[in-house]
Amino acid sequence: MISVNDFKTGLTVEVDGDIFTVLDFQHVKPGKGAAFVRSKLKNLRNGNTVERTFRAGETIGRAIIENRGVQYLYASGADHVFMDNETYDQFELSAKQLEWELNFLRENMTVNIVSYQGEILGINLPTSVELKVTETEPGVKGNTAQGATKSATLETGHTVQVPLFINEGDVLLIDTREGKYISRA
Repeated sequence: MISVNDFKTGLTVEVDGDIFTVLDFQHVKPGKGAAFVRSKLKNLRNGNTVERTFRAGETIGRAIIENRGVQYLYASGADHVFMDNETYDQFELSAKQLEWELNFLRENMTVNIVSYQGEILGINLPTSVELKVTETEPGVKGNTAQGATKSATLETGHTVQVPLFINEGDVLLIDTREGKYISRA
């Protein structure tokens, strides 16, 4: 058990049978009445974000999340097959569980699997990945004052805005948190 007074960003807790990670919290001491903790929590099972208020000193369960290295092997219909790097066990995750992550996932890529008491909650991607540009329009110099961009489709099918000098076949560094172009690799 952990007191809500000890909240930290990134802490994982169990509330009402669901697993949450603390995104933000604020200790509030009103002039009249008891102190409380206002928090923003992300549900690790379905990805929803909720705001909860707890009484100061209230205790809730601490959830110990396990991270293991796994390798993405291939897509099998609507499912995606991964292999544990230590035990070589294979398991599948549905495309619904990997909605955002599929924009950056390549075959044979190593990622971390997030699990709680044997239940797989999802995967953690590296903060940036290298992906190849498969389709983009040629850059045209013209009426641009600064920072002109164009659309580019990556090998995973994800589309990003890139500078005009990027061509097909270039390998780019992409931020997986926001899905944006960082630089050429």
